[in-house]
Amino acid sequence: MKALLQRVREAHVEIAGETVGAIAQGLLVLVAIEPQDNPASVARMLHKLLNYRVFADAGGKMNLSLKEVAGGLLLISQFTLAADTRSGMRPGLSTAASPALGEALFAKLLEQAREQHPAVASGRFGADMQVHLVNDGPVTFLLEC
Repeated sequence: MKALLQRVREAHVEIAGETVGAIAQGLLVLVAIEPQDNPASVARMLHKLLNYRVFADAGGKMNLSLKEVAGGLLLISQFTLAADTRSGMRPGLSTAASPALGEALFAKLLEQAREQHPAVASGRFGADMQVHLVNDGPVTFLLEC
């Protein structure tokens, strides 16, 4: 599983012109499910997302997690993040999970996130989405489980 997290001041996702998910300060996370992922991968990634220290403390150091700042979490499924880009000029997408596995594990991630954190929003799996964000920093990390 890969997750590209971006610290944001605000973010929202639209489908066909309608906002389906929005957060204020927090993390926008693009999530790619890979064939070897399973429910344990989901639990590990969620733990990282909620506890990864990317927000500034009073001294200006990145010492605070999403949980500690009570920020929003916007989860977006993005299978292209799993692409093999090591050779050629076209991404290889066979490294992404099947749509059925991807949808099931993304739904599990979203369900568990909502159980553990008060401010969670998402896009819609497989939809054509327009994602809007105001990067904070910018601060961007690629997490892998």
